[in-house]
Amino acid sequence: MEQVEQAEASTTTAGVPGIPVASLWRTVGNYIFWNYKRGSIHYDIMVTLILLFIFVTPFFVNFKDKPVEHTSHLRVVLVTPDGLNGFLYQVPADEVSGTSDAAIREELLRIVEPIAGEASISKYERARDASGQPVYKVWVKK
Repeated sequence: MEQVEQAEASTTTAGVPGIPVASLWRTVGNYIFWNYKRGSIHYDIMVTLILLFIFVTPFFVNFKDKPVEHTSHLRVVLVTPDGLNGFLYQVPADEVSGTSDAAIREELLRIVEPIAGEASISKYERARDASGQPVYKVWVKK
């Protein structure tokens, strides 16, 4: 009778230990589904990674979540849709004391920004409201 030698197929390079792929995927799955008990080394690693994400990420990612400076207004700013997917802000004229274009824009932006958020003024015009009071109509783009 002839003896047949059996050869084992190996997917590893000679001299390099193999990585048990099934064990690696099982570990990754346990991390994803949070299957480790509290107090184990894997649990501590997961908590450490979460805390690192929470405290280190803001240094590298700008979430644009700065607080808007709030100013109190004596009168109401009326906000209406402008019909072009934007808004028209009516600011009472006596709230603005600037005389030059740059000063008026700066004061209008200071008044409108707490309501609109970070934005820029595309145009403004002086007009009268329904009761005849002078107002600035301000078109804002974000």
